[in-house]
Amino acid sequence: MLRWPASFSPNWTGWFLVVLANVCFSVVSPIGRYVVSNGMDPALFVVLRWSMAALLLSGTVAVVEPQRLFMDQNGLRFACLAGLFNSFSALTFASSLKYLDASMASMIYSALPLAVLVLLRFRGEKFTYRNLVRIAIAVLGVYLLIGPGGDVPLIGVLLVLAAVVFFAVQLVLVQWYLRAYNPRTVALYIMIMIALVNGSWWWIQGSAWHMPSQQVWLAIGLLALVGSYLSRICYYGGIQRIGSGQASMLSPLETLLTVVWATLFLQERLSPVQWIGGALILLSALLAIQR
Repeated sequence: MLRWPASFSPNWTGWFLVVLANVCFSVVSPIGRYVVSNGMDPALFVVLRWSMAALLLSGTVAVVEPQRLFMDQNGLRFACLAGLFNSFSALTFASSLKYLDASMASMIYSALPLAVLVLLRFRGEKFTYRNLVRIAIAVLGVYLLIGPGGDVPLIGVLLVLAAVVFFAVQLVLVQWYLRAYNPRTVALYIMIMIALVNGSWWWIQGSAWHMPSQQVWLAIGLLALVGSYLSRICYYGGIQRIGSGQASMLSPLETLLTVVWATLFLQERLSPVQWIGGALILLSALLAIQR
């Protein structure tokens, strides 16, 4: 496990880990958009990304804490179930990048906190006035980012919304049933499940292989390291400390950073009104830290 100075409380450690995870998550849409727009099948892209990440993490655990390579039967069952839902989320989101810009897909994905909070209601967690304010600010920000009357492909929107629901289910499963387990172990088994499920889907589709260019290989490797390996370790560690409801409230920060990267590296441009929307999204993320 990571060691922190005594001055850090578990709560602030959790917030720090989730913020760092969202910074890592923010590269997923721009890099994924680049890879998919260069002709790679979304399922194959997901398989390569998560296989690399699983190899990185398994190697790390084997060297640092080899005993963490194993889970008991109950933990393994729920880790595989969480991985199954994460598999669906990864595939539907990667597929959406065939139809939507990286910034647009990420904006729609910022509906994640609402999905998580709705699911948490089934276990008795309160849907507070503060939560409603946070979500309202984020939704207004997303509306301004998308722009009134925007022409957004419906299939792309539906794929992102499906990804939101699947990922929200995965988050609450981690909080409800895997909180007592080491986050690296949980992340490892979820990564393996993502690679296996999407590998099976790619094989069922005919397992077409087209050799990626050197630039695409580099992009996938970077995404595996930052957007998968580092992000998941930090995110699951954060969930164990502050819960999935609070952790999901910081997802608007990921959205804002994604828009910045897409603007800088993919030449996606925003109007002044859209930047105001981004500022509102950031405000909702800052409010999430206050209970």
